[in-house]
Amino acid sequence: MSFFYEKIIKLFDYLRSKCYLCSQITNKMEFQAQQIAEYLDGTVEGNPQAAVQTFAKIEEGMPGAISFLANPKYAHYLYETESSIVLINQDYQLEKPVKTTLIRVANAYEAIARLLTLYESMTQRRKGIHPLAFISETAVVADDVYVGAFAYIGDGVKIGAGTQIYPHVVVEERATIGENCILYPNVSVYHDCKLGNRIILHSGVVIGADGFGFAPAEDGYEKIPQIGIVTIEDDVELGANTCIDRSTMGSTYIRKGVKLDNLVQIGHNCDIRSNTVISAQSGVAGSTKVGEWCMFGGQVGIAGHIEVANRTHLGAQTGLISNKKEGVTLMGSPAIDAKQFMLASAYFKRLPDLAAEVKALKKELAALKAASEE
Repeated sequence: MSFFYEKIIKLFDYLRSKCYLCSQITNKMEFQAQQIAEYLDGTVEGNPQAAVQTFAKIEEGMPGAISFLANPKYAHYLYETESSIVLINQDYQLEKPVKTTLIRVANAYEAIARLLTLYESMTQRRKGIHPLAFISETAVVADDVYVGAFAYIGDGVKIGAGTQIYPHVVVEERATIGENCILYPNVSVYHDCKLGNRIILHSGVVIGADGFGFAPAEDGYEKIPQIGIVTIEDDVELGANTCIDRSTMGSTYIRKGVKLDNLVQIGHNCDIRSNTVISAQSGVAGSTKVGEWCMFGGQVGIAGHIEVANRTHLGAQTGLISNKKEGVTLMGSPAIDAKQFMLASAYFKRLPDLAAEVKALKKELAALKAASEE
């Protein structure tokens, strides 16, 4: 464990036992380039004593801030930024001298993520049970759990250590929530659902609403009872207003490490496997299995009762209606190979001109046929 990390942990353990004002001190702590480089296993180019107290985008750099460069489109800012420290990749080749101190790391984007995570962990965590919260006498809530005003914790609920339940959250009967989770305001967890550890649910998330199951009948549609649950494994994060439907029987599964954006809909009996990421406004219809390490762009639609292979990449607004082999990149609706889609799109733009050419050719061909028959 590096000196920098040990220092952070000791300071955090001390400060979090103090009052709110101490959290403001936490936000103003200063660290030097050499300490940061040790924590990130990087190397310093420039002043190892360069100090920072905050973060800034490279194009908005300021003295006392640390920035990063990962996207080549922003490379020109490196030579003019006012940030005191900039993280760059080890293999990045400078075009000219820079005035900032550089820290070379294996992956600048990953490195800044590690620093931001550490910085966030140093902020004051909420503690205690608000007097306006309702907690059932049969609920089991760890001693260091925070429960905000007007939150509801139902009968038989179990909540693990370090979990944060923000105001107006509803956790219904017999639901289980693991350790160090965060449920932001207005999250609803329906009865019997199971959540693992280190889960983040943003505002408006609904876990365990009924699946969309109706049977046609003479007088309309007969509702099919949804008696299953939702199971969410460790290290999952769900964006605002995302909904995970409970299964008809058994469980809908969100596996370890899955990240879903805002306004994502996962239908009943789906199984979203580990480390898959899905962008906003996407939907997965019922009983579909999505493989590991898949990446879906915004507004993707997945048909029901199919299986999406591991490492499938779907561009924005892709519509997938059938099984595909592993590791493909698809676009369009119905989905086809991304390169084919781009080629077809180029032709699509030219359709009016092509139609005019075909019309002219047909007219010319008709004239030639008429002339040959004379």
